[in-house]
Amino acid sequence: MFIEKEYLDRWFQKIMERFDRLENSLVKPLPERERQMLDGELLLDNQDLCIMLNVSKRSLQRYRSLGWLPFKQIDQKMYYLKSEVETFIKEHFEKRYKSKK
Repeated sequence: MFIEKEYLDRWFQKIMERFDRLENSLVKPLPERERQMLDGELLLDNQDLCIMLNVSKRSLQRYRSLGWLPFKQIDQKMYYLKSEVETFIKEHFEKRYKSKK
């Protein structure tokens, strides 16, 4: 089967345009996104924490249910104060990693 160069070039161009649109629609990395603040302190959402802690949304839900991770709920969305997240990490994650060494 023979495919004409012009035909193939058009298809590649369409594919690249779709990749460009997809790339532009993806959520930007943490530093580039517009940050939410509460009383001058950085607010993190579930996505931020999942990436930061390398855990699933279900794990975050479990941490909230156990009372380990303080949160604020605004319009069905969970937010976490950066200082409280840092405290949570010190209390729960650093202990595990120190005991494994």
